[in-house]
Amino acid sequence: MAEASISVAPDQFCCPVCLDLLKEPVALPCGHTYCMICITDCWNQDDAKGVYSCPQCRQAFTPRPVLSKNTILAEMVEKLGKTTLQPAADPAGPGDVECSVCTGRKRKAVKSCLMCMNSYCQVHLEQHENFFKDKKHHLMEATVRLQQMICKTHDRPLEVFCQTDQECICMMCMLDKHKKHKTRTAAAERTEKQRQLDKIRKKYNEEIQQSEQKLQELRKAVDSHKRSAQAAVDYSERIFTELIHSIERRRSEVTQLIRAQEKAAVSQAENLLKRLESSIDLLKRTDTKLEQLSHTDDHIHFLQNFGPPILPCLNVLGITVSSQLSFDNIGKSVSLLRGRLEDFCKEEMEQISAGASCQLSLDPNTANPHLHLSQRDTVATYTDKGQLCSAHPDRFKVSSQVLCRESVCGRAYWEVEWSGNCWVGISVSYKSIDRNGVEGEFGFNDQSWTLRKTNLDLIFTHNSAHSKIMAPLQSSRIGVYVDISTGTLSFYSVSDTMTLLKRVKTTFTQPLYPGFTVLRGSSVKLCDLTT
Repeated sequence: MAEASISVAPDQFCCPVCLDLLKEPVALPCGHTYCMICITDCWNQDDAKGVYSCPQCRQAFTPRPVLSKNTILAEMVEKLGKTTLQPAADPAGPGDVECSVCTGRKRKAVKSCLMCMNSYCQVHLEQHENFFKDKKHHLMEATVRLQQMICKTHDRPLEVFCQTDQECICMMCMLDKHKKHKTRTAAAERTEKQRQLDKIRKKYNEEIQQSEQKLQELRKAVDSHKRSAQAAVDYSERIFTELIHSIERRRSEVTQLIRAQEKAAVSQAENLLKRLESSIDLLKRTDTKLEQLSHTDDHIHFLQNFGPPILPCLNVLGITVSSQLSFDNIGKSVSLLRGRLEDFCKEEMEQISAGASCQLSLDPNTANPHLHLSQRDTVATYTDKGQLCSAHPDRFKVSSQVLCRESVCGRAYWEVEWSGNCWVGISVSYKSIDRNGVEGEFGFNDQSWTLRKTNLDLIFTHNSAHSKIMAPLQSSRIGVYVDISTGTLSFYSVSDTMTLLKRVKTTFTQPLYPGFTVLRGSSVKLCDLTT
């Protein structure tokens, strides 16, 4: 027998709870039909009350009705599903909110319901509206943040902002826990916070403009430093080529120190460039996030993500830019070098060295407990009784050593004085040196270089290889010169004159930190070269 053709709308066979085609349909005594699992879940929540009602007409049943599958209706729904099953129109793509009701390939949701806690595509939204046309459900633009927009205590939409506790609450919270608190609607609070956000963005934009202006000034200063330094080098080269071989060594040193002044100035400016570029990048990225936040229509998302701004700590207005670096004194000196020779050259070498000098301080977090730091962390003295120190991963646990806070870059020069029994070591080291065992002792690994002064000898050590220094010490002051780019490390004995004790050529692969070893009865002091 041919099957009769009956024209029916698919939504007539949809469950009022899940809004999808009926699955295992059951009819209630009132006549309304639901999925078996949907009505079971609803009535399970009513077990405590002992009264069960129809979600549509609210007719109450006592006791709980026994539900049976309507097989005829189930067959009709199954046939209807086969004839109407089609690929989802406007399917949800990456980043889209998916329809909570669609089966198979999900459609893109257009609205979310705060009452049903579901998101609906256009098709299921129309079914939702038909089922609940007599009840006003709170609809909003589709969002994946439904759970964050519902009060966890009362299961109601978050519509109010408590200014006292600075949090989003529901209407029930306002009448309960927040009864005497200062509150306002989320929309009103959003308006106020939006004004604050606009002020913050204005401040960021001003900071960005100032930073970009300072960036341009620094770039010009770097170019000026390079041109000035190059001109000084060229002039010195022309003069020194006319001198006799006895001053060839002095010519090379002057050229190196000129480069040291250039690189020190350029290095400082480039460091500021990096910090400014980083600051500008941070400001821009933060402003982008704030701009995105300012355009969101989700008041709750806005309020929950709004917070006080973190401004970069770099004060660009306090950065001074000098575009001139004078080498006239060096030019005049080399012009007179023919007549004054060694005496004059030694005098000028001391002045040039000051241009590469750097101010250092000892890092308390690295100091071995037997080392006492004083005089604003410029003096380290050995103490027999170990001090109580906070646990810190950078602290030397075994060797009585300490590193400086500052790393040296480019060309750098500093001086150190020792006193006492003279068991000291003057070193440079990578920051990655071991801190927990004897493997981290300066000079006994490939990460450090040290000049050790004992009662009898002066010894240079690197990677456990030792070389005895034969040059005599003229005082208790040692000068250290480093040129990272050329891999040069030099130690000098400093008095009225400077005597080279040791010079090594190597390749530095990490930033260098000055460091010191101080044994019983000794101390070391970083010298102030600015006086």
